[in-house]
Amino acid sequence: MDYKDYYKILGVGKTATADEIKKAFRKLAVKYHPDKNPGNKQMEEKFKEINEANEVLSDPEKRKKYDEMGNNWQQYERAGGRGDDFDWSRYRQQRGTRNQGEAFDFGGGGFSDFFEQFFGSSFGGGGFERSGSASMKGQDLRLDIDITLEEAFAGTSRQFEVDGERLKIQLKPGSYDGQQIRIKGKGGKGRNQGQRGDIYGFVHVQKHTHFRVEGNDLHCDVPVEYYTAALGGKATIRTLKGLIKIDISKGTESGKILRLKNMGMPVYNEQGKFGDLYAKVFLVIPKNLTQKEIDLLKQLEDLRKGSSS
Repeated sequence: MDYKDYYKILGVGKTATADEIKKAFRKLAVKYHPDKNPGNKQMEEKFKEINEANEVLSDPEKRKKYDEMGNNWQQYERAGGRGDDFDWSRYRQQRGTRNQGEAFDFGGGGFSDFFEQFFGSSFGGGGFERSGSASMKGQDLRLDIDITLEEAFAGTSRQFEVDGERLKIQLKPGSYDGQQIRIKGKGGKGRNQGQRGDIYGFVHVQKHTHFRVEGNDLHCDVPVEYYTAALGGKATIRTLKGLIKIDISKGTESGKILRLKNMGMPVYNEQGKFGDLYAKVFLVIPKNLTQKEIDLLKQLEDLRKGSSS
């Protein structure tokens, strides 16, 4: 069985902080999520691998065990996977009788053999066996949570039911696509008085017809009347905080990007902090002109030609 380098899978160094690991996981989870790659088994396996790496490295206890095991992996392999030359007592004391690797439903499979042997299965001759009398943690469950961009901006809640128990999950403002939320102790029931599993919620933010999301920033188009762009004035722009008026400078060209500070998405778990809104100007050419308007435009054209000759 090959050793899995979880740090390499997430593309981080072994000294990476919890925040760096979180950011790396979020970026990869969005890229490889099955919803974005329907029917692609290779992407699905990569997604499972990324989740497995995050499951270990985002948990301080598991990460410590993994790092210690990593330093002794060759020794473990030489022992035929039995661990006869390695002191497992420390691991057993830390583990107790909990089964940390019960199946997390990623859509067709649980964790890898490496993970199961390391965290959730018997270590062969090492002495920790799953027996019929051992207590076992219940199954971890997956919950997919679909929300609108407006709900992600303002925060929202969802109710669901597990084993007859009605539960409520609260999403804070700034929730993002691919976000993972853990509800501890509310998953499947344990065996032989074992503790219940957990619920892992995956947030899916629906695509918006007007806004495009990049991190905490929003991007959109803003229509500006031809006259306003030429002479300067005000234009109305839609934001997630409502309609607002913005200043348009004289001679504004189509395609210009206007930055509206703090008008983007809330920064998750950082109260009062927001991304920015980037609005791209596109000119609205007047239609159904009256004869008087046509004559005036011709006069303007003649004036421009005269001034350039």
